[in-house]
Amino acid sequence: MKPWQIFLVGTIATVALFSFHAYESALAGMVAVAIVLAVVVGFCLLPRKDVFYLRTTVQIPDPDYAVAVEHDRIAVRVELARLWLLFIPTFAAVAFLLVTYTKGITWKFSLIDSGFVNWLNLGPYPVLQFFRFIVLGDFALLTAWISECWVLRDASACGAGFVHRNGKRIMYSFQDPQGDYFGGQGIPLGPTRSPQLRTIVLYRTGKPHLNKLAMCCLFHRLVIIGRGLTDLDEATVAARSVKSQTAAQPI
Repeated sequence: MKPWQIFLVGTIATVALFSFHAYESALAGMVAVAIVLAVVVGFCLLPRKDVFYLRTTVQIPDPDYAVAVEHDRIAVRVELARLWLLFIPTFAAVAFLLVTYTKGITWKFSLIDSGFVNWLNLGPYPVLQFFRFIVLGDFALLTAWISECWVLRDASACGAGFVHRNGKRIMYSFQDPQGDYFGGQGIPLGPTRSPQLRTIVLYRTGKPHLNKLAMCCLFHRLVIIGRGLTDLDEATVAARSVKSQTAAQPI
């Protein structure tokens, strides 16, 4: 940036900071509306495909060999999970912001100044700090919610070719049908009982750099609905089913 651009941005930021009390009430109302819209937008991004057929490879310890490799073909379905973790902080954050909006002040307003707080021997400042952290934490949860819904809107699935744990973070790579390699990283956010599901990568079709590892999804989970399936589409499966039923009928 040029010096005059840096000066202009700094001046605007300074004016906005010192005049925060003039518009903080309106800002609280807009943020509350934005939080609600973010939740609604996530539910509007319905997956075009929620069942995936893929082949998995699992390494199993063997007493006679260093490692045994097991191949399987499975069908998995994407389901919503842990929605309470989205709704409860969202309700608390929106309630705090709406009360702030009606009162007209944000950072000096004692949200709960009734006898209930005095009964608990809590001052207003710790309570305010708690709700501020709720708002900040809700932004992190909404970011995870929108990012997962956006990836799953038009997703494909495959197994990760490389998975490495570095402390609390997971680094992984995978190969798309065109043979190009992509990767990502994340933090395991929930238990995944089946080893076959942990290393499945969900990536946006046409944009594989937008991807999520199954064990790193917070609001979505994979469930195995079939094993040993052939790589057939639904029309072929239905046609073969009708053909087998017809052949089984007595003449």
